[in-house]
Amino acid sequence: MLIQVNTDKNIENSAALIAHFSGVIKDELGRFDEHITRVEAHLSDENGSKNSGDDKKCVLEAKLKGSNSTVVTVVEATMHQAVKHAAEKVAALLEKTLEKRRVQS
Repeated sequence: MLIQVNTDKNIENSAALIAHFSGVIKDELGRFDEHITRVEAHLSDENGSKNSGDDKKCVLEAKLKGSNSTVVTVVEATMHQAVKHAAEKVAALLEKTLEKRRVQS
């Protein structure tokens, strides 16, 4: 499973940040490794330097083999919360999708 993390201009795109969020995503979605070809995370700070509460956004897209992408968007107070919550939502959706596949087989 390839994990790609993209950031907007308001978030410093450091190697440590990429490694951290790749790890968060891998921890949550690793059990689907054989079913996922890639995961793309798009991280943004909606209000830039203004501190206005829940403004950290994560759009997470997981591409299943032989299927359309599963995409979720989450906005939270911190980027870590946004990525974690988005990964949890994708995991729940993938679980349902794969269960439907098993039942239909």
